[in-house]
Amino acid sequence: MKLVFLPLMALLCGNVMAQEQTSRNENNQKVNDTTKAKVTTLDEVTIAQKRKFIKVESDKTTVTIKDNPMVSTGSSLDAIKKLPGVITSPTGEITLNGKGVRIYIDGSPSSLSGTDLQNYLSSLPANAIEKVELIYNPGASYDANSSGSIINIVTNAKRRAGVNASFNINYNFNKYQKPSPQVLVNGKVGKLSWQTMTGYNYIDSENRRGTQQTFTAFTPVKQLDQENFSQTTYRNFYFRGGTNYRFNDKTNLLLNYNLNAANERNEFKNYTIGDNIDYRNNGTTKNKNYNHELSLQYKQKLDTIGSTFDVTAYTNFLDQKPRSMASAVDYATLATYNNSSNSVFKLGNQYLKYDFVFPVEKWKFSLSTGGKYNFLQVQQDGNYYLNTAVPNVITFDYKENNLAFYVEARQKIKKLNLTAGLRYENFHIERLTNTLSQKVSFTNRNLFPNISAIYEFTNQLNVSASYSKKISQPNYFTLNPNNGSNFDQYNSSQGNPLLNPTFIDNFELKFSAFQFVQLGANYTISKDINQFVFSADAAATTPVSNATFKQFDQFRTFSAYANFPIPLDYFFKGKEEFQKRMNNMDQMNYIFVNINYVKSDLRGYYLPYGTKGLFNYAAQSQIILPWGIKNTMSYFILPGNGNWEIYRITKPIQQFDISFNKDFMDKKLKIGIHCFDVFNQNNVNALVAGENLDTRFREKIDSRVFRLSLTYNFGNLKLQKENTDIQTDKVNSGGGLMK
Repeated sequence: MKLVFLPLMALLCGNVMAQEQTSRNENNQKVNDTTKAKVTTLDEVTIAQKRKFIKVESDKTTVTIKDNPMVSTGSSLDAIKKLPGVITSPTGEITLNGKGVRIYIDGSPSSLSGTDLQNYLSSLPANAIEKVELIYNPGASYDANSSGSIINIVTNAKRRAGVNASFNINYNFNKYQKPSPQVLVNGKVGKLSWQTMTGYNYIDSENRRGTQQTFTAFTPVKQLDQENFSQTTYRNFYFRGGTNYRFNDKTNLLLNYNLNAANERNEFKNYTIGDNIDYRNNGTTKNKNYNHELSLQYKQKLDTIGSTFDVTAYTNFLDQKPRSMASAVDYATLATYNNSSNSVFKLGNQYLKYDFVFPVEKWKFSLSTGGKYNFLQVQQDGNYYLNTAVPNVITFDYKENNLAFYVEARQKIKKLNLTAGLRYENFHIERLTNTLSQKVSFTNRNLFPNISAIYEFTNQLNVSASYSKKISQPNYFTLNPNNGSNFDQYNSSQGNPLLNPTFIDNFELKFSAFQFVQLGANYTISKDINQFVFSADAAATTPVSNATFKQFDQFRTFSAYANFPIPLDYFFKGKEEFQKRMNNMDQMNYIFVNINYVKSDLRGYYLPYGTKGLFNYAAQSQIILPWGIKNTMSYFILPGNGNWEIYRITKPIQQFDISFNKDFMDKKLKIGIHCFDVFNQNNVNALVAGENLDTRFREKIDSRVFRLSLTYNFGNLKLQKENTDIQTDKVNSGGGLMK
């Protein structure tokens, strides 16, 4: 298909370019006639250029979320999982073309991790997102602690004159109710632009998880079959506010404040069956958390050639109070057990950074430099009562100081764009916990180079190659020795405070064409990588499963991918009609296909099921139906019998979604009907080989969900080029001049 498809796209784009050139000639003639014709023509061209939902560039892919019915309903987590090349691992982590991902929001790296990050993304509605940038091999201007790739979520930036508002509600349901209303109000008065967004999520859901575990250290071996059913109620209120005060044409001051307040309740029922074991455990966990983010940015344009100087201050505070109350009965012995826990968790993250950009148009050269100081502290004091009135106390105190400086140069030589950068990072880490005899303290001082080259065969075709070195500091979720889930005498889930940082070498080669086609491959070498495993203590007298993180010496990953559209209009509507719709994807019928192959090679550790690679296939379609109804469908499948990292996938993971959308009242009112996981097939089945323990794992969430969405926009529709989002890290990592 690829060999047939590329010449077809070349022919189509050549025809479109010729048509656009003819149109430009006619427009130039109209400019000489009347001023009115000039204004009308420019408006039409601008609208045509903006209707691109997917834009493929050499260093990143940008996907428009707002007004894209495929991904604009639901949460930002839902939207991310539908993007090209994004694959969710069996452990719930997000990857991009087989590489680990760091999540940025409005250019700022998120300090949250694990379930805290998942909950935060689930609470942010997708229709508040302007676009998402998939940055495959970020350069020196980004934090070195980025795991190899970045997903940057850019919230709505355009402001309108006067006061404008948008009301949105997503009513989700299966056998549970999941309403999510939201109001967005923005405007511009004089030199001040502002936006507020507030909403509430009420989500009831369920999760079924089972494990069949073989404890190999016993003679003879022992087995446990465990089942867990949990029903969760997640209530969340959020507020996001931003202002931009423009002193003059060259000076801006931006202030953003975000609040997220959540209350989670989880009812669980567990049972464990084994040799002379019939154990039942029921209980409730509760968690209240408050997340505050405050950022201030000063932006200064220094001259008319594009030199800029930015200073940004950022702070983030997260407070949690998880509680668990459980009661258990061992029916084999008729013994009654009680176990509960309570904790206090606090996270504080602050940084100050500056960026300076100096372009030289005459030489087609640009130089950027900057620095950053970051301080992160995480504390948790946990009290765990396992059949005793005296708690087992686990304390955790993590501190990280990070000082960084970078310089990055870009040079354009005819059709060749070159980028070279160097970043210096000084990490000082302190980990203190009462589960260790002494504090873990160390300092890492490293240089992180990056280099990339992009050759443009034409305006529509280019090939790029890049290399970058990164570091991945273990996040607090993987380090924290406090129990991270329901526990009893047969199960525990803890972090590992002894983990080392992971050093990563990323190599990538990519071919891009026509803003939509992308063929590429990357190769990643990771030293001291952390993986989530199940393990057991060989000296234990009873079978106890511990879920934790283990360090592996070296991990190599090869990934190849292809993204391309199939223009249905060309085959079913004819060449002439296809050319009419080419400039407006909102009115095109198409299928966008993504194919990804990932193969991992773990050095120095034996996996009994081998290291077979996995393919991932995904497709998204848009069909324009009569009466202005737009149908969108998406399907992905991760076939079984292959390895994802260290896990063997034994059955396919797949999901099919379908939606119908229609605009009313001159596009002020939008109504949608959606069904996600129509055939209820999104479930995980995997094998995990751990120390003294082999685990067969399966999990099923209530992924089949029906949704009714309604959005109403009102107010002044005159767009103004003002924004309140603070871009705290640069998003241009390719060659050539800064834009």
